[in-house]
Amino acid sequence: MNETWGQELSMDKLLFSLIAMRKVPMICPHFTARETEVQGGSQGLIFLGFKLRPSGPRASALCGCWGNATLRCWSREAAFTYAIIAAGVAHAITAACTQGNLSDCGCDKEKQGQYHRDEGWKWGGCSADIRYGIGFAKVFVDAREIKQNARTLMNLHNNEAGRKILEENMKLECKCHGVSGSCTTKTCWTTLPQFRELGYVLKDKYNEAVHVEPVRASRNKRPTFLKIKKPLSYRKPMDTDLVYIEKSPNYCEEDPVTGSVGTQGRACNKTAPQASGCDLMCCGRGYNTHQYARVWQCNCKFHWCCYVKCNTCSERTEMYTCK
Repeated sequence: MNETWGQELSMDKLLFSLIAMRKVPMICPHFTARETEVQGGSQGLIFLGFKLRPSGPRASALCGCWGNATLRCWSREAAFTYAIIAAGVAHAITAACTQGNLSDCGCDKEKQGQYHRDEGWKWGGCSADIRYGIGFAKVFVDAREIKQNARTLMNLHNNEAGRKILEENMKLECKCHGVSGSCTTKTCWTTLPQFRELGYVLKDKYNEAVHVEPVRASRNKRPTFLKIKKPLSYRKPMDTDLVYIEKSPNYCEEDPVTGSVGTQGRACNKTAPQASGCDLMCCGRGYNTHQYARVWQCNCKFHWCCYVKCNTCSERTEMYTCK
């Protein structure tokens, strides 16, 4: 990886996964990480923050799950996290190729100039090179999964599912060419879906996640593949299924084993009916009310010559935190 590549990525939206958590405090209030370790595609976790907020306390535990082999992050929330990060990296790399921001890739060269006689159009424009993006992301994201255990099988499956779902949701866009708006010729090219659209698909997959269990080899007792957890069944999950090994724990309470930080002390909104509302965020334990005064300079005016005069404004406000 050359120096120019790294500089261009860091200037774009290719912040690899975890740095986004520092910018979404309602999801990961305690997260700290070195920026040099987290270059890549932040959009996966930005959507994670947006979309799992309705799940209330669950999202907090996901901050420590990704890439942390010591936590028991085997739930459907962990499955969603891995899938959307893998898809986010592939999406970001492919977008950067299409925009010409990377020196080693560009438009899909196999989708240039070929004529589809039956459908009456030919390849043109700049098709997104999704195969390059997925291939690069696969090496980049899957590299950390080196242990031969059930969690590695689960993570690798969900990584691949995220990338596969991205590939299946690529779009075909076309443009007509001809005199006075006629469609004498039509050129088409493939484009990436909006990442939020992909996130909605993955959220549906999260709701339908498949409970699996590892099947161990008889000789070394290492898990070799995952099967759907049903008696007398050895059916494997679909390639695009999100899979989990353990049911979701109680994210309301702090649990160092699962990585849950709990919701005690979390700020909440007393009037909001959604996940940020105190009723759901505090898991029925109630909340504390804190009153404080906010002071700031206001009504500033410039006077000739030459100074600015401001009034001092203040207001009393309330903040609510979970008990």
